[in-house]
Amino acid sequence: MNDTAKGPLFVLFTDFGLSDLYVGQMKAVLHRQAPGVPVVDLMHDVSPFDIRAAAYLLPALTGVFGAGAIFVCVVDPGVGSERPAMVVRAGDQWFVGPDNGLFAVVVHRSHDAEAWRLDADLDGVSASFHGRDVFAPAAAALATGSPVALTPRTRECDLPPGWPEELDQIVHVDRYGNCISGRRAASLSADAVVYANGRQLRRARTFSDVPRGQAFWYENANGLVEIAVNQGRADDLLGLDAGSVIEVLQAR
Repeated sequence: MNDTAKGPLFVLFTDFGLSDLYVGQMKAVLHRQAPGVPVVDLMHDVSPFDIRAAAYLLPALTGVFGAGAIFVCVVDPGVGSERPAMVVRAGDQWFVGPDNGLFAVVVHRSHDAEAWRLDADLDGVSASFHGRDVFAPAAAALATGSPVALTPRTRECDLPPGWPEELDQIVHVDRYGNCISGRRAASLSADAVVYANGRQLRRARTFSDVPRGQAFWYENANGLVEIAVNQGRADDLLGLDAGSVIEVLQAR
């Protein structure tokens, strides 16, 4: 990793929130074991325990990070169980976290992804905090070129059964009440209609293209279908939350 042109960069993506100790302790391990490597907090308010929502959201957010980015990802309701840890390389980026489907969409959409089981020594490791004790040390080792115990992953690494190509579900609600879905906008025609709680929404380019208080859908800055209200809250107006299902009607 340390031969990357711009050097490594840690990117944190978790459901930990920022009001507790977890993010700070993960950062402490990264700083101690890979001093000088920058750390970016991408998201810590991923919907708690929602592996599938996180899996569809994650690949949409990686594009602004260049080669050498090491994503340390924790949405891990099965922590301490028999679920393995894993490392993924997709293009020139790396992903470290639980082998529970969190990286399934990243791998599925990459043309050259490789995946390994992370054979971590669990002696002295907290059964409930693998983010700090397993994933962060492995990420630090990748960044510094230290040995990492990896075994080629033999199990099929693709979308789990029942996971669609595009997820017509709200995966995140931001502080403005905008509702981000797991569907890529490029999969829809310009005149496609999105239904949210029975409300028909037309596409707009941006907020100011519709009257104040009107709901619409648009392609957000990360390429996903997002439902919004000009100077209002789509979650309140339409009764949406993370996990809400939307319906898409393509124009014929």
